[in-house]
Amino acid sequence: MTAQDYDPLIVQGDKTILLEVDNPRYEDARDAIIRFAELIKSPEHVHTYKITNLSLWNAAAAGMRASQIISALASFSRYEVPENVITDITDYISRYGRLKLEKLNDAVVLRSDDAILMQEVIRNKKIMCHLTEEQIDAKTVIVKLGARGYIKKALTDIGFPAEDLVGYVKGELLPVQLLSTTKRGSPFSLRKYQIEAVDSFYAGGSAAGGSGVVVLPCGAGKTVVGMGVMAKLETNTLIVTTSTVASRQWRTELLDKTNLEEDEIGEYGAERKEIKPITIATYQILTYRPRKSEEEDNFPHFHLFDERNWGLIIYDEVHLLPAPVFRVTAELQAMRRLGLTATLVREDGRERDVFSLIGPKKYDALWKELEQQGWIAEAVCNEIRLKMDDEHRLQYALAPDRNKYRIAAENPQKYVTARQIVEYHRKQGDRILVIGTYLDQLERMAEMLNAKLLTGKTPNRERMQLYDDFRSGEEDVIVVSKVANFAVDLPDANVAVQISGTFGSRQEEAQRLGRLLRPKSDGAQAFFYTLVSKDTKDQDFAAKRQLFLTEQGYRYVIKDDFCECSA
Repeated sequence: MTAQDYDPLIVQGDKTILLEVDNPRYEDARDAIIRFAELIKSPEHVHTYKITNLSLWNAAAAGMRASQIISALASFSRYEVPENVITDITDYISRYGRLKLEKLNDAVVLRSDDAILMQEVIRNKKIMCHLTEEQIDAKTVIVKLGARGYIKKALTDIGFPAEDLVGYVKGELLPVQLLSTTKRGSPFSLRKYQIEAVDSFYAGGSAAGGSGVVVLPCGAGKTVVGMGVMAKLETNTLIVTTSTVASRQWRTELLDKTNLEEDEIGEYGAERKEIKPITIATYQILTYRPRKSEEEDNFPHFHLFDERNWGLIIYDEVHLLPAPVFRVTAELQAMRRLGLTATLVREDGRERDVFSLIGPKKYDALWKELEQQGWIAEAVCNEIRLKMDDEHRLQYALAPDRNKYRIAAENPQKYVTARQIVEYHRKQGDRILVIGTYLDQLERMAEMLNAKLLTGKTPNRERMQLYDDFRSGEEDVIVVSKVANFAVDLPDANVAVQISGTFGSRQEEAQRLGRLLRPKSDGAQAFFYTLVSKDTKDQDFAAKRQLFLTEQGYRYVIKDDFCECSA
């Protein structure tokens, strides 16, 4: 019997899972466990996953039972699943929903069928401050006015996340309909997975629906899912986006694919401050604070949340949600809340806040599954490891730790290799993005390639013109900074060369690959190149950056140089 005849998983007592990559059942096992486990590391042959309380609660919120999770582990595990793991899975899954927030007359109450659990919880200092002294009975206590979000967060923190069944305000009526033919004249309908995402969030209009996160790859139509939810609810909606460009893209999509008219959609940002039945704002404007203000919490634009009778708030790229918006969201629990993202990974570890204040993960589509169905482009990922010359190796060796990454990230060898890649793909007629973090590096790269540079300082009008030139083919290469991490709608881009990144940011890696994933009209592949300096922190961070995409089924081909024959 060969090693490949064995099952691919080893489940360990600390709730880590080892997954053998070269096993013939690898993909089936990976697709089974990512519903309830998180990828921790992914070297060549064995990947490590971790079952956490949050991953189990998201699975429970999505309808998974403990028996399904245990069965999935058992069916792929080489050895018996440890008893303590089975016990913990059963325990943590059972915790979700043992406490419920419900409406009683005009009050929000915390209720449990377990009187002893209730007594334990209400005596916890983190919980007590959010409760009134009025206990209706041994199983029911009244929550303080306005504390619905805060108590949800506190209950999650102590390990007993509440199921929120209070319901939501309807908001002011606004008939929103999806068109069967866009205003540009193209046939339009929701794809099967988009319908599933909308239905999972809406939950038939019951109190069990109405808040949560939909996770879809870039290019898979998250905006369309948002519009589908709006059509279900038919209510005034506030949409919060990452940038003015993203706001304009939402506006364009809404005008093209729904019955909404221009005077029903407002843009609230640095350039315009319109409040309409559908209002699109940016995180930047909402978190703006006057520099001279002495008040720490003085965010003058937070009034937008109260400006109309919103029935729905959509948080685009919810993984980027800034802390001040978290805080105001805790007080907006009566409104339905939809988070849209390609990955729930947050480098600050605040996924738990997203879970408690926006809502649990309601729908998650596997990237490779959508690729196989033709909804996103097939992508080939390459990591090219480059040596540094002796001068830069010595500079790196002598530098303090805080400076080592930048020295490695700006390895001059990257300019040579990036130019080789760009010149090759230019000959193929490809559309190319060169993406990086450091402006000095990007300016030099743009000069070498005779290409336009796009940064956060580029005026919106110039930015939009550059996008138009790229789409038309007048420009075939753009050198772009971190603004490419999100809200860059360039469906023709099919090559990205990443020359530097934000340390080990997994969500940034996912967002950057996502720039290429809109399906191409000719079915062409997408090529994603990451240039890293060999045997440095740059290489270490690259390994961490790739974790989320590895979990989704992408494999990086490791090379020491660029070879046209393998491109």
